Amino acid sequence: MTRDRFTPRFTPTEVWKGWQRSPQKAERAIPYDLQLITLRLADSLPPCAMQVLQEEVRAQPPEERVLFRRRRLDHHLQQGHGCCLLAHPSMAAEVADALESQNRKRYKLIAWCIMPNHVQVLLEPTYSTPRIIQAWKTTTTHWMQQNKQSLALDTPGRMLWMRDYWDRYIKDEQDLQQSIQELQNTPVAAGLCEQPKQWRWSSAYESG
Repeated sequence: MTRDRFTPRFTPTEVWKGWQRSPQKAERAIPYDLQLITLRLADSLPPCAMQVLQEEVRAQPPEERVLFRRRRLDHHLQQGHGCCLLAHPSMAAEVADALESQNRKRYKLIAWCIMPNHVQVLLEPTYSTPRIIQAWKTTTTHWMQQNKQSLALDTPGRMLWMRDYWDRYIKDEQDLQQSIQELQNTPVAAGLCEQPKQWRWSSAYESG
């Protein structure tokens, strides 16, 4: 699961989409643009952290709030709140398998990283993004429910993932390269390894 040579399709669309629950308007005609998606576990952000975050966001100028919110969310996620179920190798492997299952069928994986309490995926969809994400969530939640007792998994309850997810469009080649670098550097920034290639659950991983 590594990035190979490809030609991205960039169009001047809105860059920030924000938190998504379900499409509020007709879905864009496929193929879509490149998207960076973040999924987080249901208990990855405690209520107190969300309250502080909301207050911080409100204190920012309106035109800066979306970018500020994303960066602060990234910071809070890197603190390792919650059960961090994805730190369990079997659970992380199941998520990686889910990502790979529809690669080159409904999307092309460009880069990905599975952290203890969230997942970041950079892809080029050729299918409905909400449906892609729902398939990931359904598959991994079902596996978690089937195996949590035998593996003694410390689960956040029956709901594995937060209903919302974060996504944004990649606006140009520079943004693409920066996004790949930041995504692959996430475990380094969180103090989990010294180099991106050392993190087992990442497209940057190099075995041996």
